[in-house]
Amino acid sequence: MPVCVSTEVMRESDKWTIEHLVSSKELMERAGKAIFEQGKWEAPVGIICGKGNNAGDGFVVAGLLKDQGIDCEIVLLYPDAFSEDGRYFYDKCTAKGVRTVSEGSYGRYKTILDCIFGTGFKGEVKEPAKSSIEQINASNAYVISADINSGLNGDTGLGDLYVKSDLTVSIGTYKYGHFLGFADEAMKSRVNCDIGIKIIGPVRGI
Repeated sequence: MPVCVSTEVMRESDKWTIEHLVSSKELMERAGKAIFEQGKWEAPVGIICGKGNNAGDGFVVAGLLKDQGIDCEIVLLYPDAFSEDGRYFYDKCTAKGVRTVSEGSYGRYKTILDCIFGTGFKGEVKEPAKSSIEQINASNAYVISADINSGLNGDTGLGDLYVKSDLTVSIGTYKYGHFLGFADEAMKSRVNCDIGIKIIGPVRGI
C-alpha cells in the first residue's frame, strides 16, 4: 500500500528539509536527476516548462540530456516567470547549448517531459498551458510527467484538463492525487523517488 501525504504536508516537509538538511538547489538537482534516471529518452525530446520549481526540474533534466548527447529543447510557456532556483538551472542548461523555443513542435517529439504545473495546481487550466496540454495529449510521443500530471489537483486527483502520461515520476512521497480522482486514467504507470525530503506531518496508506 503506497504511503501518501497531502500537498500541504509536502510543502512543509520540503521547507523544513531546506532549512535544516539540504539546500533548495541540491533538492532540485536531485529531483531532476531522479526524473532523468527513471525516464526512457528517445530524441528529439521536448521539455515543456511552466513556472516555478516544476519547470526547474525540467531544466535539470535538459542539462543531463545534453550531457548524454540526447537532442532536446525547452518549450518555455512563461518566458518571464522563473523561480530563483529554476533560473539557476535554466542558465546552466542553456550555457551547455540547450535550445529554448516558445512554440513547441509537439508532433516531432519522440519523448515529451511535462513540467508545466506541480502538485499545488488548483483551478482551471488557462492559456498558454491549455493549448500545450492538448497538444501533448494529441501527440504520439512517450510522455513523462514530473511529480504529477499537469492539470491534476495534487490532493484530489481531479482536473478538467490534464496531461495523460506513460510515466509519472513522483518526487519525495506520493501525494493523494497520485491515486484519487482521475489518476488512473491520467497515468499509465507511476513511480516515486525519495530525494531526501524528511516528511513532517501525517502520512497514510491509500
